[in-house]
Formats: sequence, structure tokens, C-alpha cells
Amino acid sequence: MERLEATSELQSRLSSLSFSSFPGITSKHCETRPQDRLQNTDLTESCSHSIGQPNMDGATEDSRQHAEGNEETPTEQAPGEGAEENNTAGNYQLSAETKAQMPPLKPPTTWTSATLKELKAKLRMEKDSVVTVYRGDIMTVHVPTVPEGKRVCWEFATDGYDIGFGIYFDCTPVTSRSITVHISESSDDEDEEEEMEGPVSSGDVEKGSKTIINSNLGEILPVYRQDSHLSVHGGNHEFPGEGTYLLKFDNSYSLWRNKTLYYRVYYSA
Repeated sequence: MERLEATSELQSRLSSLSFSSFPGITSKHCETRPQDRLQNTDLTESCSHSIGQPNMDGATEDSRQHAEGNEETPTEQAPGEGAEENNTAGNYQLSAETKAQMPPLKPPTTWTSATLKELKAKLRMEKDSVVTVYRGDIMTVHVPTVPEGKRVCWEFATDGYDIGFGIYFDCTPVTSRSITVHISESSDDEDEEEEMEGPVSSGDVEKGSKTIINSNLGEILPVYRQDSHLSVHGGNHEFPGEGTYLLKFDNSYSLWRNKTLYYRVYYSA
């Protein structure tokens, strides 16, 4: 019985205790369940994550806008690049204009004659009409157009062997009315043409020795080997306009033989 009374007294004391007996703990705090507290903690983390995410998205958008801005920014040209492009375009335009100034070139009128001995006898009496074109050399006769003439004429023959012959026309304005002769080795002649007249590609005299690319220089008759030791070769060409004819006597293909050349060049109305 005493034990039962002690137990009852203990239970009554315990039931009389309240939450206010423990400082710092309120019924509100105690009423909040651990599950709710955990849930609130999760919500707080979620909110923090949600708040941080827009910042990352905003940074990404800023990065994209920055990249797009870089793409839209025009590339700066290095100094001189624009000038080089403009110069190239200007040179191309100038070349096109110069090429357009080249007059149309008609084919020449050519002929051969059996009066070989008569021509040689006549030319021996004239000054500078008989010359030697040495092996490996090219002789170029520069013949400018003249106001009183309408066409250029030529005749030539050789002793014993053939020689290459071709005609070109340079439409550069004439500065001298004198007929001049230039004799050079084939390599020197090609270097001079590259320097003064533009690119020249060498070829075979059997097939026509040179192809002229320069817009100022037109081809009237390509250089071919002519049997000028068997007959007289002659012809004429009407002036296409102001300029200079280049009559080429080509012995560059010969390694051993010099050629004796009889020739004359004159104008006709």
C-alpha cells in the first residue's frame, strides 16, 4: 500500500509540471515538430538555391551578350593592309584600262620571192643592211610609226641557214622617230622584256618562240624559223595606231652557227 501511495504522489507531481518551468523553452517551440523543422530547413536551402540560380543565369546571359558583342565588333586591320588592297585594286584597274587601249592588230601580209641574189647584191651596197646575228643572240629592230606613213614593210634573207623571225607591236606613245637595232643574248633579251614590257614565257622557235602577256605589247607574228636562205621573205603591216614595231631576228636556238642577215625596213603610204 505504501508503494502505491508513493507512486500516485509521484505521478501527481509530474502532471503538475509545465513547460514554463524550463527557461528558454516555450510551448510554441515545442509544438514545432522535428519534421517541420527539417522541412523548413530544406525550404530555406531551396530558397537560397533559387536566389543564387538567377544570378548564375544572369552571369551566363552577360557572358553570351559579351561574346555576341565581340562577334559584332569588326576586326581591326593591321596598318597597311587596307592600303595594299586599295593599291592592288588600283593596279588591276589601271592594267585593265591599259589593256583596253591596245588597238586591234590585223594579221600581216607576207610573201616570198626567188630574187635572192638580186636582193643580196642590192643590200650589200647599203649601209647597215648586212649584219651578223651570232649564235644564241636575238636582234630586235625597233621601228616607230610615223605620221607620213601608213604601213611598215620588210624584206630579209640569209646565207646558208635559216633564222627565226617575228613581229610585235608596242602601243606605248612614241618618243623617238629613229629606227634602232638592239642585239642581245636570248637571256638578256628576255630579262629586258620582263623588265620593260612585262612577263614573257619562252618557248620553241619551231612553234613560235614567245607569248606576250603584257597589255602594252601585242603579237602580230610569232617567232618562227624561216627558210630565208632559200628565198626572200617579205611583208607589210598597216599601222594600228601610234606605237613601235619590234621585228625580231632570232638565232637563240643555234649553238654553233652564226647567221649572216640581209634585211631592210621601210615605210609606205
